[in-house]
Amino acid sequence: MKVLVIGSGGREHALVWKLSQSRRIDKIFCAPGNAGIAEIAECLDIKADDIDSLLNFVKYEGVDLTVVGPEAPLTAGIVDAFVREERRIFGPNASGARLEGSKVFAKDFMRKYGIPSAEYKAFSSYLQAVEYIRLKGAPVVIKADGLAAGKGVFVCKTADEAINSLKLIMKDKIFGSAGNKVIAAHCLTGEEASFMVLTDGKTVIPLATSQDHKTIFDGDKGPNTGGMGAYSPAPVVTEDLQANVMKTVINPLIKGLAKERIKYRVVIYAGLMICNMCLSVLSSLQKDILTHMKRAK
Repeated sequence: MKVLVIGSGGREHALVWKLSQSRRIDKIFCAPGNAGIAEIAECLDIKADDIDSLLNFVKYEGVDLTVVGPEAPLTAGIVDAFVREERRIFGPNASGARLEGSKVFAKDFMRKYGIPSAEYKAFSSYLQAVEYIRLKGAPVVIKADGLAAGKGVFVCKTADEAINSLKLIMKDKIFGSAGNKVIAAHCLTGEEASFMVLTDGKTVIPLATSQDHKTIFDGDKGPNTGGMGAYSPAPVVTEDLQANVMKTVINPLIKGLAKERIKYRVVIYAGLMICNMCLSVLSSLQKDILTHMKRAK
């Protein structure tokens, strides 16, 4: 069996490393890969978003399965292109990838289907966004709508910081067209956790939780990066909390995708903020349940 992994980061290195342990796989390619990946796979001089070249290579080489890491080719429709040519590929189609490719779409989707999320307002006008910040104040989280390699989120402690972030995104265009729209969201405080599940659109299997550390300096200081490191599992996500996340976040998400006729048959990632209020509410619910159980006896 031949496999192609698309991407060039640590995520793709981990994918290649794990795939190389399968006895069913005879050959692994990676496009474009990196020096570390080159030790265990054949790296190709093809960019991750060059969909036509990747598809041509898969046809020519007889690749049995393609695994996509980066968001950019997914939002550009690489899965749709491969499926039209009847090529096996692991990743969401373009409509499903919008959950990652557009923060405005994702927030609107969560609001529509009652999935807990921070209060927000979307803007396509820089002046209107600035006026909102001056009225609303800080702290506030400013997010570029589109893909920004994990760097498009600014946690602003003051209104001036927020307005400067808006300028960088919407006027200076540091993220290009990804900054045509922005979100100004209520700043939640707590501990972050990554919650991922594997799904075929109906059945859902939770994967191990993890915690990502994105800021560039120690002590959670400095600007966000694509990720300075992560560990798994995340102790903050207990069994009870996992059950609550499945009930209030993941299950409504899967049902919402089905109602929107979005076929999503891979991994779904939920970025959680576990705040003291959330844990207090959960603890209170547990106490109420125990009380009712005792009364029933």
